[in-house]
Amino acid sequence: MKNELLAIIGWVIGIQGALGFIGRTWSDGDWGLLHLWFTPPTALYIVMAIVGLTLGIAVDVARKKQKAARR
Repeated sequence: MKNELLAIIGWVIGIQGALGFIGRTWSDGDWGLLHLWFTPPTALYIVMAIVGLTLGIAVDVARKKQKAARR
């Protein structure tokens, strides 16, 4: 349960970071939800995308390894 929650949080953070960076870079405004509360710098969007996607991928890989070890 804990790992599943971490994976979901990681994917959401990664997607929000990617949307913010893409929207700011190739559009005239930020995309996603974060810009509704405050205006983060572009570097924060990049860090969010990297950290979030890394967390999501790491938890998914750990879950698959754990599932394979049970077999």
